[in-house]
Amino acid sequence: MSTRKTIGGALGAIIVLIVAQILAQLVASLFVLVKIPEGICNIIAGIIYVGLAFVLSELFSKRLLKIKIENLGMPKFSIKAKWIIVGVLLPVIVKAVYLFFFSGKYVSSGMNSNQIFSTLSAGIAFTGIAAGFVEEMVFRGVILNLLKEKWNIKVAVLIPSVLFGLVHIIGMDFSIISSLLVLIAGTMVGIMFSMVAIESGSVWNSGIVHSLWNILIIGGGLSISEKADEYSELFPIQRVGKKYRIPKAPFIAYVRTGKSFK
Repeated sequence: MSTRKTIGGALGAIIVLIVAQILAQLVASLFVLVKIPEGICNIIAGIIYVGLAFVLSELFSKRLLKIKIENLGMPKFSIKAKWIIVGVLLPVIVKAVYLFFFSGKYVSSGMNSNQIFSTLSAGIAFTGIAAGFVEEMVFRGVILNLLKEKWNIKVAVLIPSVLFGLVHIIGMDFSIISSLLVLIAGTMVGIMFSMVAIESGSVWNSGIVHSLWNILIIGGGLSISEKADEYSELFPIQRVGKKYRIPKAPFIAYVRTGKSFK
């Protein structure tokens, strides 16, 4: 495979991701205009996003790259139970570290039931499941396997992981330090997902790990920040002194990681 085809294939895969995401959001926006609840629209957007991304990836690999999609880490859909367990344990451990090693306080952001449904549907269906699987199809599927075919496994793991980190910076209002931290964190997480895809031979396994990570870390579980804001999310555990209790009704919360807050 030529260098030109490899680079073109990688860029084409990223374009597939962008096109699928934009079209999914446009269709969902049309449903919003006809007064379909926003939470339902988020679910529709997630379904269209992942479905369209797979169809476009299959057409792209078959018609332009002349490669079977199975050779790009996308065999018949199947997920091993151990990766579901790993996918749950990883974010739970991260949450546990914040819960038990950093002082914090959970407060309600005052969201009503419709706002909670909208937040969770977006976090689970779109940001969680759809984005998790689509990003794995692109970065650990098409790009990783093209680079591995052209160069070697080290290049195939590192470059998509760095690109994965960069994607999460683009368009964000981060400081230079925050951008570097996100880039480093994104690259490390990308390498972790790559290891799952390589060991299991399928992006569906890295996809479930990625999706669960998104759902539990950023998609509607617990928002960890210095202050409560409109991005605070649902979390059903409240800290009272040194004890934890489950409230009768779900509420929107955040963790204060500093020593004081206003």
